[in-house]
Amino acid sequence: MISTRLTRFALMASLIAVGGCATRQPLQEPAFRPLEVRTRLVTLLPKSTPDRKGWAADIQAAFAALEIEPSDENLCAALAVTEQESTFTADPVVPNLARIARKEIDTRAARHHIPKFAVSAALKLKSADGRRYDERLDGIRSERELSLIYEDLIASVPLGKRLFADSNPVRTGGPMQVSISFAEQLAKDQGYPYPINESIRREVFTRRGGMYFGIAHLLGYEVNYSKMIYRFADFNAGLYASRNAAFQNAVSLASGIPLAYDGDLILYGSRPDGSKIGTTERAVRALGKQLGLSDSQIRRDLEKGDQSRFVKTRLYESVFELAEKVEDRALPRAMIPRITLKSPKITRKLTTEWFAKRVDDRYRRCLGRR
Repeated sequence: MISTRLTRFALMASLIAVGGCATRQPLQEPAFRPLEVRTRLVTLLPKSTPDRKGWAADIQAAFAALEIEPSDENLCAALAVTEQESTFTADPVVPNLARIARKEIDTRAARHHIPKFAVSAALKLKSADGRRYDERLDGIRSERELSLIYEDLIASVPLGKRLFADSNPVRTGGPMQVSISFAEQLAKDQGYPYPINESIRREVFTRRGGMYFGIAHLLGYEVNYSKMIYRFADFNAGLYASRNAAFQNAVSLASGIPLAYDGDLILYGSRPDGSKIGTTERAVRALGKQLGLSDSQIRRDLEKGDQSRFVKTRLYESVFELAEKVEDRALPRAMIPRITLKSPKITRKLTTEWFAKRVDDRYRRCLGRR
C-alpha cells in the first residue's frame, strides 16, 4: 500500500514537473547587454580618465542594480556630475582640508565652552593607527581620511563624543560627493548590492559605492523634467527642488508675495497649527479661500513636497491653475532653485545655478562624444 502511494506520488510529481517545464515562459533577452553598456561607457568617458574600463564596470553595475535605463542621456548625466565633483577620482583631494578640519574642531569646542588647551591636549593623544590625532589631521588630504579620524575621535576620546555628539561631521563623499545620510537611508530601504566593508559610510568613499549611491540620488526618482539640467540642480539642492521652486514661483505670482525660490516648501521644525510656519506656507495660506483649501489641507499637501505624488495633490494643481489665470500664460513646471552654496570647502560665491550649468556643459560635451 505504501509502495503504491509512493509510486503515485512520484508519478504526479513528475507530471507536474513536466507540465511546469512545458508552460514555463522563455527568458527575455535583456534590453541592454552589460558588455555593450560598458563598451559604450568607455566611449563616453573623457579620454583622460584613468582606468576607464574599471569606471565603466562599476557604473554599468550600478545602473543594472538600480534598474535605471542606461541610455546615453542617463549615462552622460552620471558622468557629467562625477567629472564636476571629482574628475573621476574615487576619493578626491580637498584643498586646505587640514585647516578646514581644525577650524571645525575649534568652532565646536567654542560652542561647548571647551578651552583650547583641552582640545590641544586631546589631539596629542595617540589614535588607533599609533599616530597622534594632530599628526593625522595635519596630513589629511581627502574626506575619507578625515572621516576616519572623526570616527576614531568619537569612539576613543571622551572629548570627541562631546564635540561631535556621536555624529561624524563629514556629510558627503566619494566620486559624486553624495550625501552619506542619503546613502545610509537608501541601503536601509532598498539594500546594497555589494558586501559592506564595515559600514555604508565607508562604502560611499569607494568607487563602486560612491557611484551606486550617486546615480541613485541623481536618477533614481520619478519626475517629469523637460531638461536634464533640472536633475543636476536637484542633485545639488535636494530631490524635487526644481519642481518645488517652480511651485513657489506660481504661489508668488498668484499671491503677489515675494518668495525665495529655494525648493523648501515647509520650514523645518514648523508646526501645522501655524504658530511657526515658513514663508512659502504662509503665502499659500493667504490663497486658501481662492483655492478652496483649509490651512490643514494646505499643510497636508505641502508635506508631500519631498515626494513624486505632490504633483497630483489638489494644492499643486489649484495653485498652478490660479497662477496661470492671473498671468494669462502657461507657467514652467521646473525652475533652477536660487540657492547660494555654503560649505567650509567653498571659498567663493557659488550657487545651485552655477553648479547645474557647469554640469550641463559637461553633459552636452559627453553627448557629443557619441
